[in-house]
Amino acid sequence: MPPTHRGSSLAALAALLADPTRAEFCSALLDGRAWTAGELARTAGVAPSTASEHLSRLIASGLLAEERQGRHRYVRLATPAVATLIEDVTVFAETVFAEAAELPDRAPHTLREATRQSAEARARTCYDHLAGRLGVAVADALLDRGLVSDDAGLAVTERGRAWLAAQAIELPPRAGRPGGRPVVRGCLDWTERRNHLGGALGAALCRTALDRAWVERIGSGRAVRVTPDGGRALRELFGVEVS
Repeated sequence: MPPTHRGSSLAALAALLADPTRAEFCSALLDGRAWTAGELARTAGVAPSTASEHLSRLIASGLLAEERQGRHRYVRLATPAVATLIEDVTVFAETVFAEAAELPDRAPHTLREATRQSAEARARTCYDHLAGRLGVAVADALLDRGLVSDDAGLAVTERGRAWLAAQAIELPPRAGRPGGRPVVRGCLDWTERRNHLGGALGAALCRTALDRAWVERIGSGRAVRVTPDGGRALRELFGVEVS
């Protein structure tokens, strides 16, 4: 029996992500930033020519988008939906294959790697929203304070919208509309195994935290750290204590 169109499309997507180099590129780009081909090549440990070939396939598929500034070529995940797909597949794969004991040992082998993993577990970006223990703590605080409800799926309450307005945190006008981004969605955190908040709300909170210097990026990875001002803001606004 010949494969259906849906089956063929799914197989083509799986083939794109089945290559370790392309998968590493997509994982790196979950930090929400645009990277050069050279940066991705160094991260994946491949030659620039090899990176260019893989990137061309990912761009042609619609998973990545390309931007050029002068001589430099930047790539990023094409849409938030692509980021959600990559994150969800990653969490699913780690859970399933870990239970089957088929994943390679993830224990850090160097001090640098151990430091990075520890920092990402504490606080990191998941594309354009906060993740790790910090992201989960913020999600819990919004639910506990009635700013977000989970009665029939996650939703921002009227009280939550008033709170956002009072803090000058804006959601995109098309959020929640057909063709727009969900206002809020749960995103299973791969280190905490609990949900942090994605969607337009998660993005707005992360953007606010970065713009107001509540958190700052650590190096070129996904990890972020809470600043002294951020510690006070998180405590006053969310009741979140950051050690």
